[in-house]
Amino acid sequence: MQIRRALPSDIADIDKLLYQVHKVHSDGRPDIFRPGNKKYTDEELLEIIADEKRPIFAGILEGHVAGYAFCVFQEHVGERSLSDIRTLYIDDLCVDEQLRGQHIGRALYEYVLAFAKEAGCYNVTLNVWACNPAAMRFYESCGLCVQKVGMEKIL
Repeated sequence: MQIRRALPSDIADIDKLLYQVHKVHSDGRPDIFRPGNKKYTDEELLEIIADEKRPIFAGILEGHVAGYAFCVFQEHVGERSLSDIRTLYIDDLCVDEQLRGQHIGRALYEYVLAFAKEAGCYNVTLNVWACNPAAMRFYESCGLCVQKVGMEKIL
């Protein structure tokens, strides 16, 4: 598998994966996520692909996107209570449901780690929905640990 920055020509494959990951969330939390949608429009994807502060990495297998990692650089410079650090936030990581178990997600994650180190980041962060225990297990197996916990009370 080759991992590279996503290209506009990858959008059709990325769309397929965006629907898959959204379904996991809408199945787990239909009160929050609208079924049958995806996170970004194709126009938004074009903008993100062109944005150096929001890199998308695509894992290419047999000419198609087998998985992706959407990332966002975050910096807290000059804030009163936070250290001046640069973080690479993984906004979304998805592997085609038909290709899971082939270590594609691990390869994407390791690529993101190497990219973040080279970019001078202090850490890599991400969020996992509680309704997705498989993702939680995957990230824990990659060595991630809980940084903070989001909680809610539905009214």
